[in-house]
Formats: sequence, structure tokens, C-alpha cells
Amino acid sequence: MPAIRHALTTKREDDFAAWYQEVIAAADMAEESGVRGCMVIKPWGYGIWERMQRLLDDRIKAAGVQNAYFPLFIPLKNFEREAEHVDGFAKEMAVVTHHRLIADGEGGLIPDPEAKLEEPLVVRPTSETIIGDAMSRWIQSWRDLPLRLNQWANVVRWEMRTRMFLRTSEFLWQEGHSAHATAQEAKDETMMALEMYRAFAEEDAAIPVIAGEKPENERFPGAVETWSIEAMMQDGKALQAGTSHYLGDNFAHAANIRYQNQKGRETLCHTVSWGMSTRMVGGLIMTHGDDDGLRVPPALAPFQVVILPMLRDKPEDEALLTYCEELRAAIAAQSALGEPVRVLHDKRPGKAAAKRWDWVRKGAPIIIEVGPRDMEKGVVSLLKRNALWNMETGKPAFENPGSGEVAEGMPAMLADMQAAMLVEARERREANIRRDVTDMDTLAAHFAREQKYPGWVEVQWAKPTGEALEKVVERLKELRLTLRNVPIDAAPVDGPCIFTGQPAVERVYVARAY
Repeated sequence: MPAIRHALTTKREDDFAAWYQEVIAAADMAEESGVRGCMVIKPWGYGIWERMQRLLDDRIKAAGVQNAYFPLFIPLKNFEREAEHVDGFAKEMAVVTHHRLIADGEGGLIPDPEAKLEEPLVVRPTSETIIGDAMSRWIQSWRDLPLRLNQWANVVRWEMRTRMFLRTSEFLWQEGHSAHATAQEAKDETMMALEMYRAFAEEDAAIPVIAGEKPENERFPGAVETWSIEAMMQDGKALQAGTSHYLGDNFAHAANIRYQNQKGRETLCHTVSWGMSTRMVGGLIMTHGDDDGLRVPPALAPFQVVILPMLRDKPEDEALLTYCEELRAAIAAQSALGEPVRVLHDKRPGKAAAKRWDWVRKGAPIIIEVGPRDMEKGVVSLLKRNALWNMETGKPAFENPGSGEVAEGMPAMLADMQAAMLVEARERREANIRRDVTDMDTLAAHFAREQKYPGWVEVQWAKPTGEALEKVVERLKELRLTLRNVPIDAAPVDGPCIFTGQPAVERVYVARAY
């Protein structure tokens, strides 16, 4: 097979972490800012996040949840009411203590000692406490329930080790919050959000996920139950891509969220929270990217089709531009995946090949080049980003359909690509999950092998709690492993717990994780 000259200098199999950083730079998605752990999201990266927002927000509203907005600054006293919750975030909280700066006499600025706040304000790490405060005012009667809210916002968690999109000190997300009359209604809401995340990940992002309950040690601080979707990245590590939490009446008790039931009795609400963040953009990169850069599923691509006229700085360029604009309009008149096709006619000066590789690295699903000869013949040169190479020749796998055929066939082409990317990622995941490990020695050996990307292992366990669970977690930590989740659709247990030897009660995934 001829050697292929890829667009990136780093291959995934050689250095996955370096490859990830190179994709972000080569696809012009984001860059470091002047603040440690904070990033500037550039137009192409933000365009992908906007698509995620749009599609997920549509799902949220279709479920009957309303959008709202709550303050960035939260009084410290709000967190002090919920000891377990604040303990989970205390090390990551950014705190505002002054409201004014003054000159230090040496050309710099310092906080004005006279402008110290009476009470410190925490920069939002999550909003359970501030939204709970509002709910305590808004809910009086059973008629006010359920109260179901969502906000799109930024969040600050002062991370020690940061990586763009995956773990940053400031990130963007949505967070849903709801209050319910009964535990069952709240649990139903928890599962509604989990299923919404699963559907979004698989149907829109083409990322196959495992939906399940997190073990006790992985619960959100203060939650009764935490559920997650877990995705496998191409290096075999797990990425927690979205979470949904049943909070019981813990937060309601702390924030005094009560309602008068139909019998006139004051009753605590049961609350729920759920969230998905820009970490999903990182998941998209690590699930679909290849050695030529990013590959964006058509549903999430800011532009699904990019048309590149092969300009020569000659008078005949005008006719070519007109031809390409007519092609753009014809394709844009089509609908794919439930929306009008998003087409860009890239008229920038420069060589077509250089612009082609720019869009290859960005991961545009369909790249169409049109030169004067193509125009004369009424054809185009078309590349599919998910099938970029002709493996027999080692050259880009151009197709040459007629211009009318391209417009008419674009909806099916994009839908097929969306489906194919999910199938490819799912097959890769399933090929990298072991389900035959029945003892700790085999588990340790599997992850110690000369295998760079060992994937996941599904094991049976007795669901230990307390000190017994701590021993399991510590044992796994020595192997740099974590418990991921207990899959909803797992096969029945048929053996002992891999950790304790006791009869198993369920299956759980074990993996290295981001």
C-alpha cells in the first residue's frame, strides 16, 4: 500500500496527548489565554459548541424545561449551608473579596483595603445553591411543582492540571435544575436527562456512550444518585460526557425548598440537577479525529459543505465564482438531518490545495473543489472527510459527480456520513472492551501489558460500600484505574465479585479516564 502523507506531524498511535493538542491548533479551534487554565475559543471551535448548544437546547425545550439565568457570583453563606456539597468544591472555588482596586504607588494596582466585601462571593462553580435559593422563594404550593429550569452559563473551577476543552479553570455548559413533589418524580427527571444526553451524544455527536449509575465514590457532592454517559476515546480512556443527579431532599433541606401539599402540610421538595459542558468538544476531537486533523459529524459541523473555487487571478475567475455561487445556492436549498444544508463558498484568495487542507484539518464533512475544466464539464471534485484517502493510490479519494447530482444527493450523503461515523466509533469501542476478566491479577495484567491503549474492562462486583469500597478504590488507584459506571443494559451477573469474592450483584466498567 502506498505511503500516505498525512496533514498532521503527530500520529495518534505515537503520542495521543500531543496529537490532541496539535488537532486543536491545526483546526484553529482554540488557543491559550493569558490566564492559566483559561482558553480563547476561536470561531470554528465555538461554532461547533454553538451547534451543540442549538441541538441540545432544542431537546431541553422539547422536554418542557424552560431556560433562565442566575448570577455568576454566589454568597459564601449559600455554600456553607450544604457541608457535603461545599467540601466537594472547596479546593476549586475562586473567591471575590474586594470590589475596587487602587494604585500601589509603584505603577501597579492592589485591592483597596477599604473596599473589602462584607461577605466573600464565590465565582460560580455550579448553581445548586443559588438556584435553590430562588426555588425557596418561587415554590409555595403543590401547584408550583414541578419547577424545571435550565441555564447556559460559564463556570469556574480552579483546576490544577488543565487541558483545553477537557479540563479548564473556566468552561461553558448548561445546567438543568428541577424541584419535584415526590422522590419518584425526581428520579424520573434524572433518567429523562440521562436519556436526553445519550440521544444527543449518539444521534448528534455520533459518539457511542454507555449510560449507567456512578458508584458511590463517584457521586456528585451531596447527591443520592449520580448517573452518567461514558464515552471511549481513541486511546481507550473513558470520558464522562454528561451527568444527571438525583439530589433527594438534601439541597431542599439546606435551601428550605418546601411546598404545601394538598393536605396543607409543609413538605420538602426532591431536587435534580444535570449538566453537559464544552468537555464534549474535547470528546468529539478524541472520538472522531484522525491523523489529518478533526472530523466533525455533519449534525455538528458549522459548515457541512465547503466549496473551493480554483481561482487563478484571471478574468475568467468571475465566471467560476458565479458557477460556484449557483452550486452553493442549489446545495443550500436542500435539507439534511432535519435542517437546511449549511454551505460555505470560500472565496478567499490562495491556492485551492492549501485551502483544501485547511478545511481537511478543520474537519468539514464535504469539501468540493471546482476548477475551470470542472465548470466546462459540469462536474465537481468532491472529498468526503470520513473517507479521505484512496488506499490503493495513497492520494485523496476525489469523486467527480455532476453539479446537479451533487445538490440532489447531498442530503443522503450527509445522513450516510453521520450514521457511518457512529458505527465506526461504536465498533472501535466494542473491540476494546473485555468482559472475560474474573480476578484482580488478570485485571492488573491487562492494564500492565505492552499495549498503549488497553481500553475498558467490564467486571462483576458486589457493590461494596463504606470502608470496603474505599479499599477497592485505593486498589484501583494503584493501577491508575477508576470505576466508571454500572451500565443500565448490562447482562445479568453470573459469578463472584472480582474485588471481594462475594456474590456479584451488578456489572461495572473499569478504565483509565480523563
